Amino acid sequence: MSTRQPCQTRNSPFCGALLAIVLSLVAVSAIAADRPNIVLVFIDDMGWGDFSCFGNHDAQTPHIDRLAKDGIRFEQFYVNSPICSPSRTAISTGQYPQRWRITSYLSNRDHNDKRGMAQWLDPKAPMLARSLQRSGYATGHFGKWHMGGQRNVDDAPPITDYGFDASLTNFEGMGPKLLPLTLKPGQEKPGRIWGDAERLGKGARWMLRSRITEGFVDEAIPFMKKAASAKRPFYVNVWPDDVHSPFWPPVDKWANGKRGLYLSVLQEMDRQLGKLFELIRSDESLRDNTLVLVCSDNGPEHGAGSAGPFRGFKTHLYEGGVRSSLVVWGPGLIEKKNHVDRESVFSAIDLAPTLLDLTETPWPEGVKFDGESLLDTLLGKGGSRQAPIFFRRPPDRDAFYGDADLPDLAMRDGKWKLLCEYDGSEPELYDMEADRGETTNLADQHPELVGALTKALTAWHHSMPKDNGDAYATKPKANAKKRSN
Repeated sequence: MSTRQPCQTRNSPFCGALLAIVLSLVAVSAIAADRPNIVLVFIDDMGWGDFSCFGNHDAQTPHIDRLAKDGIRFEQFYVNSPICSPSRTAISTGQYPQRWRITSYLSNRDHNDKRGMAQWLDPKAPMLARSLQRSGYATGHFGKWHMGGQRNVDDAPPITDYGFDASLTNFEGMGPKLLPLTLKPGQEKPGRIWGDAERLGKGARWMLRSRITEGFVDEAIPFMKKAASAKRPFYVNVWPDDVHSPFWPPVDKWANGKRGLYLSVLQEMDRQLGKLFELIRSDESLRDNTLVLVCSDNGPEHGAGSAGPFRGFKTHLYEGGVRSSLVVWGPGLIEKKNHVDRESVFSAIDLAPTLLDLTETPWPEGVKFDGESLLDTLLGKGGSRQAPIFFRRPPDRDAFYGDADLPDLAMRDGKWKLLCEYDGSEPELYDMEADRGETTNLADQHPELVGALTKALTAWHHSMPKDNGDAYATKPKANAKKRSN
């Protein structure tokens, strides 16, 4: 009897197939070992000027500041909506949220229908997480979701249907969740908020609202460690529901007034996120091969956070509603340290294609991103997106925070920012290089430019699924010059 093994037979089909499988597994393992980890921290309702490294003198955010000192601060980064659910849809899919009929915050079923919105994000959307999961990444979502499953919408898909291996969220998502207990100074027993949210997926547990950011961090850390020990790259969302109101700082850090409470929560959130950043920084294998991105989903609530030098707040299409402070850290991936990029104009929809290219992950077949791959930009080499960035107001936000007749549409194209109504009327034109505070309307001085930009903006608007924004329009319309003061 021969003792020769099958693969010792020259030109054996079995030998060739086995060798191909082995080489393929070795190649995948080698690629996986080199592919960078990604951590996306997406803060809720924080203003552009709220990190101390972005100019906040009323509170300190030392853990975020340390990331910025070792990384890059981007000053002209935009999210794609001034309100939470569409902003989260954009950063998750690389597409304008209007494509998926997510145009304002997701609410109860009747309210969503009234505004012409979907009840939840279609799981067929081109999720960044799903593409990474299919290419071998461990994927986890820990924090606020708000893309379906809340209030009386209890038949939405679980978060794991969108390409995540594991999830932990708050009351605005389906699946395991942390639900808040609230405690004020002098109060003996904590109270419950959203008690009926326990039905929205199995595995609800309760925690003091002031500690929930740390609760999400404590869930993310073992997930990351497990992936790293298995030699798998990971993509992790850590999406606090801080610094959204109502504000619940720890009892020993309670402050007076809306602004004071907000700043207390901001500083406490930074402290709780510090544990996550320190884990990555202290582990050499993670430090040299992990990219951390930190930004906010939209501008600040009036009277709480600060939009810095910018006009407007959450729900507005002025800069204060849609411009977000972005910090990117990754010492093994980024050559520059303590770098401030004041010129590069890009937005959240650009992150999905950019991160797919960073991780050498194939783009989903048949999908056309609205975002552009800007890998050099993200890694500190500069450069803006080529196409304009388009915005549409939430359908239920034509007037808010005392501002009547807010613009319906906006776009950023090069140095120019245009805002107008759905039909192109009442144009406002600003030179963002000379007037980033949007104080001087130049529409009358540049009629040809206004005409061209208005045509492009209204064409984009009509190319998207319609919502019921007209039903919420303020009547009569205000004068554009008066509005721009």
